[in-house]
Amino acid sequence: MNKKAIALFSGGLDSVLAAKIISDQGIEIHAVNFVMEFASRDIENHKKRITETIRQIGLVPEFIDISKEYLGLLDNPSYGFGANINPCIDCKIFMLKKAKELLPKRNASFVITGEVLGERPMSQRRDALDAIENKSGLKGYLLRPLSAKLLKPTIPEDEGIVNRDGLLDIRGRSRKPQLSLAEKFGIKKFFTPAGGCLLTDPGFSRRLKDLIMYDSVNLDDIRMLKHGRHFRFRNNAKFILGRDKEDNSHILKLRKDGDLMFAPDGYPGPIGILRGSKDSDLVNLSAEILVSYANKKNQDEALVKYWILPQKMERLLAKSAQRKEIENTRI
Repeated sequence: MNKKAIALFSGGLDSVLAAKIISDQGIEIHAVNFVMEFASRDIENHKKRITETIRQIGLVPEFIDISKEYLGLLDNPSYGFGANINPCIDCKIFMLKKAKELLPKRNASFVITGEVLGERPMSQRRDALDAIENKSGLKGYLLRPLSAKLLKPTIPEDEGIVNRDGLLDIRGRSRKPQLSLAEKFGIKKFFTPAGGCLLTDPGFSRRLKDLIMYDSVNLDDIRMLKHGRHFRFRNNAKFILGRDKEDNSHILKLRKDGDLMFAPDGYPGPIGILRGSKDSDLVNLSAEILVSYANKKNQDEALVKYWILPQKMERLLAKSAQRKEIENTRI
């Protein structure tokens, strides 16, 4: 066994502290972040923040995109979902299996994480930690430095690669011990990745459940869920309406062939997409919802243009949708 470990790095305080504690024992750390579309609304900014955080302890992360493979976890996770549509235990097992595959490729001997006993109600109970270790295939080779003294010694400890006396016994949801350590180590930049996971967000979870129920799920569909307001009509039709200029830009980039585009005609407002059935009454309802959210200077009705092909653009005069219609269709 050599003195090199793979550290699963989320960008949160726990993971950077775990890496720092093991690095200070003279062990080489290879930091890995498994990227998936659910990690953040803005993946590039997410990666930038992770890089800034880990550079404080002299490391540079390797980013590995697992988005496509991850979608399979949402079908029927073995350990179920959390409060929303978050398969936390299956997620950790999945990532640790990926980390195990990396061990020989990165010439590392064991894996470390920033998990803390009792910090998360679903995935960091003692029985959950044991299940994660066993199911990942890393039994004996998964070290959790922040709670290690409360857990069984690992093989790196037994073989003297890691000094158990230098490990910690943090437990529970209080952040005081971690914040104290961060001050000691001079770590000032970090964020809370669990709070950023979109699968724990109630609004995003509703949209995702709706998508799984009615549509095929692919990465572009997942990306679209991050932007705009979403409305589900009958006949499996869906209307997506931008909230602001940035949303409008994303919606345009993610439109599919056959999507019916909507935009205000001669006044400021959002861009919309009708996807699926394009019955005339659904076209009218889409236009009415757009008018409801547009800046039309208190007019009760306004012109809306719509098209699949720009050269075949049409227009209609639409009233603002009734509040009940909006509430009944909003996802």
